[in-house]
Amino acid sequence: MLYYALVFFIIAVIAAALGFGGIAAGAASIAKILFFIFLVIFLVTLVMGLMRR
Repeated sequence: MLYYALVFFIIAVIAAALGFGGIAAGAASIAKILFFIFLVIFLVTLVMGLMRR
């Protein structure tokens, strides 16, 4: 999932450099959402791993 967030971030940077504002904003928002989902899943698995020990 972090891979997809990185891919959408790169697409957003390239689209912004080329002047495609709408595409860049859409890709950046998708990347942000995927990153936060990844972060929540990471924290949940980290807490579950610490509680298991």
